[in-house]
Formats: sequence, structure tokens, C-alpha cells
Amino acid sequence: MSDPRIQYTRTADGVNIAFWTIGAGPALVSMPNIPWSHILMEWQTPELRALFQRLAHSRTLIRYDGRGTGLSDRNVEEFSVASHCRDLAAVADHLKLDRFELLAPGHSGPPAIAFAAENPDRVSRLALWCTYATGADYLRHSRQLAATRLLLDRDWEMYTETVAHATWGWSSGEQARRFASFIRESVGVDIVNKVREAIDSCDVSASLPKLRCPTLVAHRRGFAFPSPEAARSLASQIPEARLVLLAGSSPAPFLDDVDAVVDALGEFFGTEFGRAAAEKQPTGRHGAPVTILFTDWEDSTALTQRQGDEKGQEMLHVHNRAVRDALRGHGGAEVKHTGDGIMASFASASRAAAAAIAIQRTLSEHTEANPGSPVRVRIGLNAGEPVAEEGDIFGSSVQLAARVCARAEPGQILASDVVRQLAAGKGFLWSDTGEHALKGFEEPVRLYQLRW
Repeated sequence: MSDPRIQYTRTADGVNIAFWTIGAGPALVSMPNIPWSHILMEWQTPELRALFQRLAHSRTLIRYDGRGTGLSDRNVEEFSVASHCRDLAAVADHLKLDRFELLAPGHSGPPAIAFAAENPDRVSRLALWCTYATGADYLRHSRQLAATRLLLDRDWEMYTETVAHATWGWSSGEQARRFASFIRESVGVDIVNKVREAIDSCDVSASLPKLRCPTLVAHRRGFAFPSPEAARSLASQIPEARLVLLAGSSPAPFLDDVDAVVDALGEFFGTEFGRAAAEKQPTGRHGAPVTILFTDWEDSTALTQRQGDEKGQEMLHVHNRAVRDALRGHGGAEVKHTGDGIMASFASASRAAAAAIAIQRTLSEHTEANPGSPVRVRIGLNAGEPVAEEGDIFGSSVQLAARVCARAEPGQILASDVVRQLAAGKGFLWSDTGEHALKGFEEPVRLYQLRW
């Protein structure tokens, strides 16, 4: 999968904030791990990229660099809770997110708590990971933290390697050095000192009883600052919060047992991003229910004749790349190339719907940037129990998916009612297009347009 497109927005106090989005579906904003944040380098780190891809299975995942770090403006003086809330608000407002889920690791916890308490109509769910409400909670029982801080002004390189190895838990020397290099690229020592001062004095405990959204407090049993006791105290002050203590000692959700972390998040958010993005979904064991996706490139023959074979192949590659990236990102499996499109299968209707949206968005961006070489596709979705033979799948459910695709307009996603029902409650927008007579099927079929 190619690097996500870096975009920028501006906060109310004039700070430029870098962000990217991947996937499709309800919005999930992943706040930065203050102050170690660099959204491009994170994507290029295999462990982190794999985690992001899993979280984007059924969500539009939004990730941004906080002020003073990564690709955002570095020349910043203020690092208060309120200033971090302005960063979050700038990204959410830029993307016109009326309502979204929020994932806040480490030092992003206090601003996430403050923002959710002040904006109860915008934050639908809040997941807090290894975090705290006051600087005192963070500093308590942390002799190792105090010893590490002594290195900060004395030896920046040694400090970052100590943080990578002792605090974050990278056991391999080479991995620890790689993450230490990531820290040094993310932020400068001057910013770390300013952030540290703000962390020590922060206190959002008054916001805890004001939280109205469902809240998850997740923590590692072996992580010391903040301690599991601080996590229990945090959960006890939030109305109806859910506390989950997981094995391990690393504050990095992508280390130790990452499956347990993603499973806990998936259960809380009510979705299915608990499977690894690299896992191949079944393409249809006999009797196994799957969702089938077809794409069909509009007027491919006519476009090739007008623009020539070489240009036609380039445009076909654009289509293929968009579809295959979406399949990798949402757990789909390519069944075959049909010449003008691709047939794929998914074990989940919501993943198939999210992949369809991702395909249309990618191709829409391409067409907007290349009006002389538009790539517009129809997409059809159906679910059923096809029969698998020799790497292909057959049966009426496959035939119906193909007919649904043929009925769609270029740039449109049409789905059968069974797909809509299977994906119910996942945040997708559907429009009833009525009943349609489809070739080969005696009864009219009700189809729904998936809005993207």
C-alpha cells in the first residue's frame, strides 16, 4: 500500500497540523502519542502500519501530528491541554466530522478527556490507552522515569535510546535504535522539555464525571507510569467506564500482544477490525457466507481506442491498484480479474462496503487530478453462500453480484438488501433505489445505493 496523502489544517491559534486519513466508514480519530509523533515515519514502521491497517478495516482512520512534532509546525510555545484540544478540533472541523470516535494513547489522554467532556455531541466513544487524568498520577511510582529524565539535557541520543528500550519495551537492539531514531526525527529536545512541564502540571480530573460517551480505560498490567492503580482510579471516576487490564509492560499497543489490544478495541467500538490486514479472507468454502464485490470500468474499450493501448493500460493499472489497495486495507481477497474489473470476496459485509467506498474515493481523487484520463467504475455488492472450485467461486449469489454491478452507474455503489442488513449499525449511509428486474432472475431485486 502506498503512503497515505499528507494534508494540513490550521488551528484557531495559527498552528499548521499535518494529518492523513485511510479506510472508509465511521470516523475514528487516533490522537498522537505526545510527544513522539511523526505520521509519515509511523506509516513506514511495519508494526505501526499493520496496526493502522487493522483499525481502518471498518473505519475511516484519521491520524495527525500534534503541534511541535512530526510534520506539524515545530516553532510552538504552548503545550497546554487546551492547545492540544485545538489541534484535535482543527482536524475534526476540517474534515467536517460532526460525530466521531476517539482513541487517545499516553499523554493525549488528558486533552481527549477535556475535549470529550466539553463536546458531548461530537465524541461518540472514547478509548483511553495507558493514560491518566493528572500529572501527579503520571509521576507517581516512577523512579525509572525520573532517572530517564536526567539524561534529557545531558545526552539526547542516549535519552532516546533509553526511552525506546526501557520505557517502550523494544527488546531488540536494532529495533530500539530504529525507534530512538524515530523519536529524534519526531521532536527536538526543547519541545520535549516544554511538553514535560505541561504534563507535570496538567489536571483534567474535574472533567471525568462530565463524560457522557461510552469510555474504555485500557492499560498494561506491567506498565508503571501511570500504574495500573492509576488506571483503576481513572475508570472509577468516569460514569460507567469499562476497565480492561491487558498482559505486558509496553505502552506501545503494537508491541507485546497486539491481538489482545485490537480485540479489546474491536469489542468496545463494536466492529470487526480484530483480524490482521494480511490475513486472507475465505473465497467461498462450500456453504460459507461471503460478500462478493464486482468492479466494472466504464467504457474501457472506447477509452482505449480513443487514447491508445499504452494509455489504456496505464488507466487499467490505476484501477487495479486502487482495488487491490482497498482489498489489502479491508481484508478482502481477489478472486479473479474480469478484464474490465475485479471480482473479490470478503468474510464481512461491512468490510466489503468500506472497501467499495475506498475504491471510489481513490478513483475520484485520480479523476479530479487527471481529468483527461478519468477512471470511473461501477461497483456491485451481494452476499450469499457460493460454491468454491479451483480458486474461483460460483452460484446464484455471484451471478446476482455481477448483475447488481451492471445496473450501477459509473461512480456508484449498489448493493442487495442482504448486504445492507448485514452491515446495519456500522455507520454507512444507504439510499433505497427500489426494485429492479435483473437478467436471469425471475423476481425483482431491491437495491440500495451506498453513499460515499
